[in-house]
Amino acid sequence: MCSPHRTAAGRLVAVLFASAGLAGTLDAHAADGVQLYGLIGSYVGSMKRSDNVNRATVVGSGGLTTSWWGVRGSEDLGDGMKAVFQLEQFFQPDTGGAGRSAADPTGFSRSAWVGLAGRFGQVTLGRHTSPYYVSMQMVNPFGASVVFSPLVVQSYVAAFGNTVIGDTVWNNAIQYVAPTIDGLAATLIYAPGEVAGKSSVNNAGIHVRYVRDRLVAVFSAQRVRTAAVAPSTEQTAYLAGVAHDAGWAKLYASAQATDNAVTNVRSRTWQLGTSVPVTKGGSILASWARTTVDNPAAHVGTHDTGALGYDHYLSRRTDVYATYLYDHVAGRVKGNSVAVGIRHLF
Repeated sequence: MCSPHRTAAGRLVAVLFASAGLAGTLDAHAADGVQLYGLIGSYVGSMKRSDNVNRATVVGSGGLTTSWWGVRGSEDLGDGMKAVFQLEQFFQPDTGGAGRSAADPTGFSRSAWVGLAGRFGQVTLGRHTSPYYVSMQMVNPFGASVVFSPLVVQSYVAAFGNTVIGDTVWNNAIQYVAPTIDGLAATLIYAPGEVAGKSSVNNAGIHVRYVRDRLVAVFSAQRVRTAAVAPSTEQTAYLAGVAHDAGWAKLYASAQATDNAVTNVRSRTWQLGTSVPVTKGGSILASWARTTVDNPAAHVGTHDTGALGYDHYLSRRTDVYATYLYDHVAGRVKGNSVAVGIRHLF
């Protein structure tokens, strides 16, 4: 029998990955009809990054997971085929605002897609959570957190000197998820740039995941052009990682490399982490990421970010947590943040 901790954590992972449209990895579709679901979370903390001299006390939105709500549904078309759709919106419980920030669309900022699913897999059109970001969530103990995950903040958050170009969500995308075979699944995504006369301005990615028994392994590769800022014309990014449940602890490791065209700016990021159950419903989380940037035009030192936290499930759908985040860019002051927060699935 699974412990309450493993059951609740597994439910959270299932909801997050299913909402990303990974039908080949997890079954995102129930019976015909429409489902309302989501996650709301918030935290209070004292925050200071490595580039900040001053500290800020905040009541923040999201925390371990960005808050969102959505509706999804399916219709049985017969012969094993379904029509499927999904609409999801980020929101900010600390202010009541829509989206993650004012830069997000006012509508469905997390996902908005429609397509077909069957024995062939699933094909969907619209706005999708980046499969690269989904792979990243699977190989670090702090998951999708854009506040507390060392791997995620160094990769995607501008305030931490993000190394990955582009958003965690892709617009105007065509996504294909292949059927899972013996734990192996693949996702292909392509987003035409929609720039007249410039068909080469597009984004593309291939993502392979293996999930079986106690082992998770991922490899993701993407090429981003639409978000590249001159003089860079594109970026390629590669992520490989594993997660292994040893029983007494879950162990994580990942390696990431990015390369910007023309500018020849390259980065390498390594991350190690663990999740150790210490009570019936709670685990200690720890992760460390180091990024090294090779920039021919400037000297850039290493960037170290570490996180330590305790996450405790009060029920299958509600958990509370406390975290500490250390951040240091070589040559700058050291930053450290502490926070407590709560999440609730619905």
